[in-house]
Amino acid sequence: MLKPEEAQRPYTVTELANEIRRELRPLTALLVKGEVTGMKQGTKGHYSFSIRDSQSLIGAFIYADDARRLTTLPEDGQVFIFRGRVDYWAQYGTLRFIVDQVEFDDIGKLRAQLEELKRRLEAEGAFAAERKRRLPFLPRTVALLTSPTGAVIHDLQETIWERYPNMGIVVYPVQVQGAAAPMSVARALRRCNQERAADVIVLARGGGSFEEMYAFNTELVARAILDSKLPVVTALGHTSDRTVADLVGDAECRTPTEAGARVVPKKSDLMAQLRERERRLERETTQRVNREIERIDLKRQRLLQTLPALVRHRVERLTRAAAELGRLSPVAQVARREEALRERRRRVESAAAARLVKSASTLAARRAPDRLERALAERFAGATRALAHRGERLVALSPDGVLARGYSITQDAESGAVIRSAAATAAGRRVRIRLGSGRIGAKVDEVER
Repeated sequence: MLKPEEAQRPYTVTELANEIRRELRPLTALLVKGEVTGMKQGTKGHYSFSIRDSQSLIGAFIYADDARRLTTLPEDGQVFIFRGRVDYWAQYGTLRFIVDQVEFDDIGKLRAQLEELKRRLEAEGAFAAERKRRLPFLPRTVALLTSPTGAVIHDLQETIWERYPNMGIVVYPVQVQGAAAPMSVARALRRCNQERAADVIVLARGGGSFEEMYAFNTELVARAILDSKLPVVTALGHTSDRTVADLVGDAECRTPTEAGARVVPKKSDLMAQLRERERRLERETTQRVNREIERIDLKRQRLLQTLPALVRHRVERLTRAAAELGRLSPVAQVARREEALRERRRRVESAAAARLVKSASTLAARRAPDRLERALAERFAGATRALAHRGERLVALSPDGVLARGYSITQDAESGAVIRSAAATAAGRRVRIRLGSGRIGAKVDEVER
């Protein structure tokens, strides 16, 4: 049984929670040093993690609004000094340290981690010059990844449009400082590559301390630059240390103004170069045309000088060729053979007649009519056979005989001229073909010379 002094009204759970909160009220604006472990981001942008030392561990929480104001986001294994307050979450029955500010406890250790990241990336060849992408000579559009407010974006736009007034610019707003900056930059780089609205990317901010520039020393941003298909130019302000983003980028500039001049040429300079090249091309074209005209005139003069002799030479060759063709023509050869046969026939007939007369006189003188008659008959029969043989040869060599052996004579249907070469007719002309038996009318379909 409870003693009388113990007989008091019990606390409700809510009353006890409120009492605990009242007791914890003095624990505000506390500084806690410890190592981060179990860092997780919630769907609404809040972060939950634990802070520990060698003996104890306490749950911690960063609201999304505070996380966006932080210069850096804590990562597992890093030691920080956290500023915040202790709060009791009654609905969960847990005690949490609500963080609103984070400071590096050991800059030297952070730099050592950064140097280790640089060594890993360098071993992969991420800093090699041959890996760097070439900047376009004249981009159609430039993508600016920077804070949408402040002097940086103004300087970039002013420099680009001063150099090239109608250059296209597309702005991808990003956080350049705070815990959410690395993810904001990485997402903007991926989006820019997916949309392909620009030909080159300028990643810029206005400088700052080592802690403020920490987002550009993270592996997340470095990997996003390395994965980019578009060339990336960094313009992160005047800093004594080159960031990892500078090392993996395709070109590095100290200021936004320098970056604008690097990615966009002066339009006036380009126009001047075009005009100079146009004048040079016109001069070279005129010179080449004049040289070609002189060369053609020289060839024309030489041709005019050699043309008469060339024509005479060709005429002589054609005359000789025509004469040779006429001599070798079957028709000419047949005509010559016919004339020779007719001459021989006259000689044979004259000789036979003379011999017959002489033989007749001799026989008459000798009064040997029988012998004369027989001799005359034999001589006449021999002469007849010889004449028949020569007649057969004459027939064989005559035009009709040549045609009977398969040859033909082709004549132009209009002029009647004998066609001795393909050059004497043309496609579409009408011709008559004389054969061994009969004639054929035809039309020339094709001529091969």
